[in-house]
Amino acid sequence: MACLRRLTVGGIVCFAALALVSDLAHRACAAPAPRFPADLVASIPPRDASAPTGSQLMARLASSSREERARVLVEQILEGNIPSALRKLRAVETCVPGPAGALLRAVVWVMPDYLAVGSDEDFVRVPLGLDEALTVARRFGFTLPTRKIVNTIHSQAEARLDPKPMPAGAAMTSVAYLWAHNRTIEEQQRRLPSGALVSGTKKDVVLTPRLASNPGRVAIYGWLRPGGAAIQPLSTVHGARYADYSHGIRLVSDTILVNGQARSVFDVLEDPGLAGLLSDEGPDPNARRLLGPGPG
Repeated sequence: MACLRRLTVGGIVCFAALALVSDLAHRACAAPAPRFPADLVASIPPRDASAPTGSQLMARLASSSREERARVLVEQILEGNIPSALRKLRAVETCVPGPAGALLRAVVWVMPDYLAVGSDEDFVRVPLGLDEALTVARRFGFTLPTRKIVNTIHSQAEARLDPKPMPAGAAMTSVAYLWAHNRTIEEQQRRLPSGALVSGTKKDVVLTPRLASNPGRVAIYGWLRPGGAAIQPLSTVHGARYADYSHGIRLVSDTILVNGQARSVFDVLEDPGLAGLLSDEGPDPNARRLLGPGPG
């Protein structure tokens, strides 16, 4: 599989070592998971020191069309113009009983916060339409979360923050709105260490089997309150190009560990015996088709 070919020999050895550590040290599913192998972010280019900051990009895009804004944001992200904390993936774990009754455990590596553009000192979390989000995920060897992964991240996050909705209206898709909301989130997170696993600040763009029967739509879910209640139930009401200030893109590595073995997210989602590790909706063979081939 393409996502598995990304791992160097050293990376595979690292996976095996991490799996041994996980098996010996983390008997409970909720126990801390292994650190991520650096191979998983190898496809993200380093940030150029001359790249624009988040504020500079927002000022540049303030009066641009949705199409121009999406084009520029994707271009900047693919060039590596993201804060360094997003390259330091965090592990979350899920467990389900296997077909033979034995416990199955998955380690899933996720970005600690939502996708953003800019420098470490000046970045802005940016919403993307489904196609743009998939373009970034595909290029970097990542995927999008499922509803279950969103809930798992929330339950294991170091900071479960209160959602901060803004008034609904036509301005929801504007740069001014997303920039203002980003400032609100920054104030919420100002005392957190860089790279903390955070949840509650955005709705997630997610993978779901519903997309197979709702082509041309985007699936969103979340904006979870600290106790876990979702403001946004799973929905495909919006067209695939839609993105407003409340939407966030949380990238998830397309390579995970299942009982210590490196596996493709898509293989797991297609396997009726394993899909429950990642999905509360059953198997999802459509996910592979959406993402297509990753980096070789």
